[in-house]
Amino acid sequence: MLIESVLLTLHPSLHFMESSQVSERTDLSQREVQIAQAYASGQTYQSIAHTLCIAPSTVRTHLATIYRKLEVSSKLELATRLKGEAPEPRSPSELAMVVSELALSLEEAISREKALSEVLRIISAAQGDLDAVMQEILAYALDLCDAEFGVMFEYGQNRRFHATFALGIPPVFKTWFDEQGWFTVSPQTGLGRMDAQHDTINIFDVRSEDIYKSDDPLRIATVDLGGARSFVAIPMLAADKLVGAFVLYRQTVRPFSDDTTRLAQMFAAQSVIALENARMIRAIQQVAP
Repeated sequence: MLIESVLLTLHPSLHFMESSQVSERTDLSQREVQIAQAYASGQTYQSIAHTLCIAPSTVRTHLATIYRKLEVSSKLELATRLKGEAPEPRSPSELAMVVSELALSLEEAISREKALSEVLRIISAAQGDLDAVMQEILAYALDLCDAEFGVMFEYGQNRRFHATFALGIPPVFKTWFDEQGWFTVSPQTGLGRMDAQHDTINIFDVRSEDIYKSDDPLRIATVDLGGARSFVAIPMLAADKLVGAFVLYRQTVRPFSDDTTRLAQMFAAQSVIALENARMIRAIQQVAP
């Protein structure tokens, strides 16, 4: 079958049983065998979905069923079972825990896909109205990521930023940004580190870092005017070029989890799409008769 040929091409060292043999030894369907073998070989949900012409969420649903049927809890255990080796014995409580964790992971994955669909709907419905798009994206991000306020910064060059869009921000902090206009950040700030690394900067407590004690103007304003404590800055990249930053703030020390950070990265990526979409529509409108 096509997917088995792909697996052997990409991973010649793998020696899974034939699909018919797996089906005979387990109660997996042929489709479940295909997905199990592809996933065990290292393929992603997205690549499997593309090969089989199904949705990534469908792949996840199948994997949850596969794990339950084979009584495995990891990709390594899955690969072992597909090679025909017997599973390690599990107690009913251990198996119940595995199924519970898989169900939770599936629910979180589906929620992320729904969030992505909603953001794309927001961008499409706004028809280039960037103000409306960013306000809705920020509102949605604050709700799903459980943050008090958020700012979308545009990026110039040499660590220069501009707080272009904000939502939920304390008025005194918003006024400070308005007075700054385009401002240059120091390398030790969250934005400065994000600029240098082109990577997410997740700060446990912005008040506890040494830069707060050094009278850095941005950090002082962030803590004293914004009341911020936990902070995550996501780079907005277009073809590896930094075009801005998507930043979320919490006013208590509640660090952003990896799952929340991944969700924020999705909002940052869609914000880039919104910016490019708005520019394209404005360019078309300018040349239209």
